Amino acid sequence: MNTGNGIKIRLERVLPVAALLTAGLVAMPAMAQAPPAPPPQLDQLVKRIALYPDPLLAQVLTASTFWDAIPDAAAWANQHSMLHGDQLAAAIEEDHLPWDPSVLALLPFPQVLNMMAGDPGWTQALGNAVLVQRPDVMDAVQRMRQAAYNYRYLVSGPFMHVVYAPGAIEILPVGAMYYVPTYDPVLLFAPPRPGFAIGAAVRFGGGITIGAAFAPFGWRGPLLDWRAHNIMIDNRPWARTWATRTTYAHPYAAPRARVAGPREEHHPVRREERHER
Repeated sequence: MNTGNGIKIRLERVLPVAALLTAGLVAMPAMAQAPPAPPPQLDQLVKRIALYPDPLLAQVLTASTFWDAIPDAAAWANQHSMLHGDQLAAAIEEDHLPWDPSVLALLPFPQVLNMMAGDPGWTQALGNAVLVQRPDVMDAVQRMRQAAYNYRYLVSGPFMHVVYAPGAIEILPVGAMYYVPTYDPVLLFAPPRPGFAIGAAVRFGGGITIGAAFAPFGWRGPLLDWRAHNIMIDNRPWARTWATRTTYAHPYAAPRARVAGPREEHHPVRREERHER
């Protein structure tokens, strides 16, 4: 079940292996604000996503603040993983999905949603940090990118374009094609061992095209304004904070009415992957 109790159960399951929780980035009760985390803890928190392309990273940061919706969104994305492009965008609309557009924006990326759903303690800790101390989170990403750049792991190539400026390192997609990097955070942000193949440290899966059909879900120019510490969604600063988390409604360029009532399934799903919740 996707309830507060369900989240608590999942957190108990990951406590033995979640270093972030033991470091103090614990998922707090529903109405308690998480305490600000110091830079070393934030560095650990963002390592696994620090090399995502900026537009995708912007969507991950905002979606993490709706951590309770991530497991259901991941399940839907897995069930519809045979759909791509315009077909996937149409299915998102036709199925009356109830989640915030920041969560809908990640449905083309089952790999990312599965990572977030598989580690709910980390996802909630990230969401808390984004709501409470967004500038510090963005600074932590830049520290990790600078380290990867210094050790020559972060370079432009066929899967991403790196624009270097101290404190504002951008990672941009190749046109409308997004490649999600996978890497070992323990290795990538430390000096390489002698003889280690630096070029093989970051791997990429198949490309995912984000076209105009995904514009209603916040894909009209998402970016990160590193100097101003702003997450820009649809060319507007995303301003949800802990204090406004129950009332904030982002001014999307193409506002989408929040769906009332049950989901409607209009498309074939991978039944073997479907789990009743």
